[in-house]
Amino acid sequence: MKLELGQILVADAEVLAQQEERLSSVMPENGVEQDEEMTVDEKLCIDCGDQPAELFCTACDEQFCIVCFGYLHRTGKRKDHLTKRYAEDVAETNGNGEVRTSEATVAPDNASVNNMDMDDQSDPASGVTTPNTTLSMSAEPIVIVSQGSATFGSWLSQRTKYIPIRLTRGERKLLRLLEAALNVSEYTDKVDVLAYSSKAKRIVAQLQEICSILAGLVVATDMKLGQEMFEDKDFARNAKWFKKIFEIGRRYKIMNPEKMRDSFGKLMYMVMDSRLPEIQQVMGFDLYMPILTVHSFLESKDCLSLLEDNLVVPATAEIYPDHKNRSQIQAEIKQKEMAIETLARRYHKPGVISPDEIRQCLYSIGDNHSYLRSNKNPVEKMQKYLQQYFHPEKIESEYTLAISYGRAGARLSHNHEKQFYYVNQSLTLWSIIMNDMFMLWSLADQDLLSTNGRYRLLDTGQGLNRVQSCPAVSRAMQGVISTAQKRAKSWIGSSVVHLGDRSVPNAWFFLDKYLQVPQILNPLESVISNIDVVARDPFVYDWIRSQFGGVEDLKKTILCDFFKHAFDGSGADNFSEAGSCIDGRLTSAWNWANSISKKPYLKIFLLCGFTGFNGTDGF
Repeated sequence: MKLELGQILVADAEVLAQQEERLSSVMPENGVEQDEEMTVDEKLCIDCGDQPAELFCTACDEQFCIVCFGYLHRTGKRKDHLTKRYAEDVAETNGNGEVRTSEATVAPDNASVNNMDMDDQSDPASGVTTPNTTLSMSAEPIVIVSQGSATFGSWLSQRTKYIPIRLTRGERKLLRLLEAALNVSEYTDKVDVLAYSSKAKRIVAQLQEICSILAGLVVATDMKLGQEMFEDKDFARNAKWFKKIFEIGRRYKIMNPEKMRDSFGKLMYMVMDSRLPEIQQVMGFDLYMPILTVHSFLESKDCLSLLEDNLVVPATAEIYPDHKNRSQIQAEIKQKEMAIETLARRYHKPGVISPDEIRQCLYSIGDNHSYLRSNKNPVEKMQKYLQQYFHPEKIESEYTLAISYGRAGARLSHNHEKQFYYVNQSLTLWSIIMNDMFMLWSLADQDLLSTNGRYRLLDTGQGLNRVQSCPAVSRAMQGVISTAQKRAKSWIGSSVVHLGDRSVPNAWFFLDKYLQVPQILNPLESVISNIDVVARDPFVYDWIRSQFGGVEDLKKTILCDFFKHAFDGSGADNFSEAGSCIDGRLTSAWNWANSISKKPYLKIFLLCGFTGFNGTDGF
């Protein structure tokens, strides 16, 4: 039995294959049809365009690198396509990555060798092949080698640099103390104001107050511990404890973006101000500690070899109940638990790292997989709906995606075909951002809390906000946009990213903006999925048919309205803050979500369990 890790680590291959086949033949570049010879060198992979072609698929009549072939040919009819190697010797393979060689064929030195049952899958963002293995407790760790001699272990090691460690029970107690203190603090109301008094004095006073509140809460919960820590009221003597409690809050927020909505901004600004030299001089310490990640923790314990173990895959896989009976689910759960316990015993070092700490690391990697499923999947499902219900060249008069400046609040003018590609590339961009969100969190943390992180207060139209440059996030976003442009093959609209200006004052605002993507798309995807369920009621079905023409027509009506007006450049006072720029695409989606109460299909949303786009009742 196989564990379905591929649904977490990579996008759905069938959807991407269908999308590539549909778009590659009709995708324009600057309004002109592309010549294949102009975009992809004959010696390079037809899919990624930047790796040497090693396999020629006889069914597709196209050349691929090993990674792209294994990704696009792992499911469906493509799984059985035969290939030939670009070499003197010829080998035939199928979509499983199994090579059927002739007697003269010699496998390359860096080929993946595995006696276990394996399906190769690849992460398009990393280009690294990852295995989905049948669990074998007696098997030795297997090094999975892909193009460029990269290993799955090295890929996972790089990714775990941005995966925070799950909180322990003791850390959760400290988190509750921190949340209680932040809820009663008025830090930003007293610091981020225009006043003639010294700002440094106000900052010191507020930081001392939050430390006093925390000290008081510790005394209230554990008198003995509180007396030991704060008997002489010397906060600097307990600097490590204060650093730790603020690090716990930052770490918790990364893994739970829907939590601490009202208080996390105060937390970050407290840590930011505590790092100013004049504040450190008075306080005697600051509140900053690097985020504890899986990689940094294992590195401190000299246990990074754990990430190279093949059992990490089944030990961190998420168990899906879809289309499985109870016995299958129970078997997969048992296999996952066995893998975790085997790794805990194998890498346990008395006095260095305990089995519980190893389990905590594995659970944290699993949390990352769950995060990707809940945040990245809705974006990719929206792309699937776009491909399923609309076509760039086949226009239905009732469901055209065309928008015109000034009509229905639109700020852009796109015909149906141009809007189709514009929406598709925007969703592609969001998918990449969701996949790399943990890395962006780390870089935003770096920009906000740098030792020279000076800022200025500026009225941005929504009150006074801290405007601060974001060099690390800016560089990362340029890479994200470059990747999205390569996947989309052409780019419509502006590629400007607002960072450190009136639109996006600092890195925290940037994170907060893109945390709204799943908040918008998850409820929408849920409604589309539940329409078939509520339509089973004959009265609801008759109403849908009389109002919208049928269930499929209702879905197309909702999706057409979303793809038009959630990407029409609206939602801001000027073009520099909306329009077709990178941030303006999300601003348009916000504007559409805010107008949901005026939509003719609102009642269907309510029947399907919709409560709002912010995760709470009311909208």
